[in-house]
This record gives sequence, C-alpha cells and structure tokens, in this order.
Amino acid sequence: MSVNEYEASLVIKSGAELLSSASSDPRSEEGYAAVKANISDALERIAEALANFEASSGSPSRSTGWVQDLRRVADDLVDR
Repeated sequence: MSVNEYEASLVIKSGAELLSSASSDPRSEEGYAAVKANISDALERIAEALANFEASSGSPSRSTGWVQDLRRVADDLVDR
C-alpha cells in the first residue's frame, strides 16, 4: 500500500494530537528522553519534507526559515 503526501500529513496530525493528549496527563517521566528523541527525528523529517515540497513547487521558497527553525528545535531537543 502506498501512502500519498496528504495521507502522510493526516498521520502526522493524528500523532501530534495523540501526543498532546498523552502529555497533558503525564503519569511519569519514564521514557521522556526517548520521546524527545522521537520528536526530534520527526521534526527533522518534517523539515526535509517541507524543503522537498518547496523545491518542487517552482515558486520562491517562503519556508526556508521554517525549515531551519524546525531543525534548530530538533537539535535542541536532543542537545546536539
């Protein structure tokens, strides 16, 4: 089964909503470092996808700064 860009964006949105609801009632900090690492990796991949979309759009890139910001946050989460 192939997933298109729109379907992938829905998965990202759903995952973010689940993470938001889970983090509003944290039971412990167990696994917190792994959660931060996973979020960091996800932000890196979102930045890559955003850069790819901009590159293929043919219009001037408005999101170059956003891509850099996403990567900066990803790095900060795991203290790179």
